[in-house]
Amino acid sequence: MSIFITMLFLGGLLGFVGAGGSGFIIALLVTVFHIPVHTALGTSIAAMVFTMISGSVSHLREKNAILSTGLAVGLFGAMGAYAGSFAARLIPEDRLVLCTAIMLFLSGLLIMLRTRMQFTPKPMLTSIRSSRFWMMALISGLITGGMSGVFGIGSTPFIQLALMVLFNMPITLAVGTTMMVIMPIALFGGIGYFQAGYIDWQLLLQVVAGTMIGSYIGAKYTSKAPRTLLRFSMILMPILGGIIMLLR
Repeated sequence: MSIFITMLFLGGLLGFVGAGGSGFIIALLVTVFHIPVHTALGTSIAAMVFTMISGSVSHLREKNAILSTGLAVGLFGAMGAYAGSFAARLIPEDRLVLCTAIMLFLSGLLIMLRTRMQFTPKPMLTSIRSSRFWMMALISGLITGGMSGVFGIGSTPFIQLALMVLFNMPITLAVGTTMMVIMPIALFGGIGYFQAGYIDWQLLLQVVAGTMIGSYIGAKYTSKAPRTLLRFSMILMPILGGIIMLLR
């Protein structure tokens, strides 16, 4: 029950900031609930599939996401995540914990730097008939998906950065579209971990139940939140996850 309640609260935060939250979930499972890191990686990335379905539906209803971009980037991300899940099996547990913590810190720092920069508004890149659109989807999808598969994190800040920089999306649309991108990444990353025997089904049920409910509720408040609060939340989530991992 304690895991469910924790994930319910966390799901609300993740839905609000458009995060898959796998890194934060891993940090809590490993540090607070003492789950082995490879099992925590596999279980959390699999749980993201269900969390992202819930959050994405809510964001689409709130008009905070672009369907075509989310599916295109997610398609290539799924390929990268599946390949990355095989690479993760070769990394020792202690080193994997450290690498995941570093990636979470880097995620927070990158989103902080990007959201502080001022750019001249440009038209969004959304046309699926454009070769540039598919090239950007390929690059951003393979890189962020591969990171998710190796480190078990949803790579949320990296996806959001790619959407804002490569597709010229405003921050609110980037938040919602990111949840759609993470769905196929989590699905194929989870399949890879399942094949390696790193998914705890009982644990998965508790994580999914809590984060799905919380994510659906949290997503309803993204468009209503002040931009400063949204930016602060996007930066803080991965950094806190990294700190928790290092306290293990």
